[in-house]
Order: sequence, then structure tokens, then C-alpha cells
Amino acid sequence: MKNRERTGREISSNDILDALANVQRRTLLVRLLDHNPQDDTPVVVADSERDRDAIDRLVSMQHVHLPKLEEYGFIEWDQNSHEVRTGPNFEEIQPVLQLLAAHSDELPDDWL
Repeated sequence: MKNRERTGREISSNDILDALANVQRRTLLVRLLDHNPQDDTPVVVADSERDRDAIDRLVSMQHVHLPKLEEYGFIEWDQNSHEVRTGPNFEEIQPVLQLLAAHSDELPDDWL
């Protein structure tokens, strides 16, 4: 894993695992496999329908998750158009995402 195209950093297996450590990030990345680009709307997690939860998801998506994925180069995020697309290092994480997507019916409900 040596793609340094735009991020200037080598992607490690720890970077990939860190990117996948949150359901918001996992779901967005898996969605980018089939639908590139995506909007930056936070992912709805079951059993968290309260307004406060929705606001918390929006804030964390904008201030934590999207910047982290962009730093790794897995996504490119246009904050003006609210568009997220695959980044220069997306191919580094793509095989893991394809594995998750292919086995999504075998994973716990909160994984994707």
C-alpha cells in the first residue's frame, strides 16, 4: 500500500482499520463502491431517531468523519456542493469494502 498521490502519506493497514472503525464512515465508503459521488448526509443508525442524535451525527460527520477520510485520501469532499467522491487512495481500501459489501448479510446489523 504505497499510494501517496495527493495525500503525501503512505496508507497502512492501521489507517484502513481506523477509517472503518465507525459505522458512519463504513457505510459512506461502501456506498461509494456503487454510487460515486454521494452527498455528505450522515448515515441514519437504527434506534437513534431522536433530533439530538441526528444533530450529533451531522456534526460528527462534518467535523470528524469526512475530514478523517479526506486526510487518508479515501474520499474527496466538496463542502460547497456537499458532494463526496472517491479519493486518490480509495483503491487502497476498496478490497476491504468489497468484502464487507459481499458479506453484509452475515455481519451484525450495526456494521453497515
